[in-house]
Amino acid sequence: MANMKTIAQNKKARHDYFVEETYEAGIELCGTEVKSLRAGRVNLKDSWCSIVDGEIFVNGMHISPYEQGNIFNRDPMRVRKLLMHKKEILKLYGTVKQTGYSLIPISLYFKDSKVKLQVGLCKGKKLYDKRADMAERSAKRDMERAVKEQRR
Repeated sequence: MANMKTIAQNKKARHDYFVEETYEAGIELCGTEVKSLRAGRVNLKDSWCSIVDGEIFVNGMHISPYEQGNIFNRDPMRVRKLLMHKKEILKLYGTVKQTGYSLIPISLYFKDSKVKLQVGLCKGKKLYDKRADMAERSAKRDMERAVKEQRR
């Protein structure tokens, strides 16, 4: 099994979208960005993926500049290329063309020594879906609390 260490999770993605499928993609980074990732200085909150000319890119992902990086630091909000097989990209492109589907980064992690991004094929949630999820979570919490009280 590969050694995996999670760097960042996009919790807002699961709140705002139904994740239909997930894909693993490599990401093209420079050296100081990897050092900043090792320190956990990344934000996936408002990021999304786009497909342009048969290549897939991640937009809006913020990797903070590395403190000791000086002139080698890159723009923290730059568009970064994702590394996937051409067949996967074309399949995703066809699916994203359908109405309501988006490509959203779910998590960023180290797999052995390589940085990987988990990309989700997502469909947007309506407000009532979000409310139902919150009510379900609240009910589950209440049940767990009641069981815990009974044990005492």
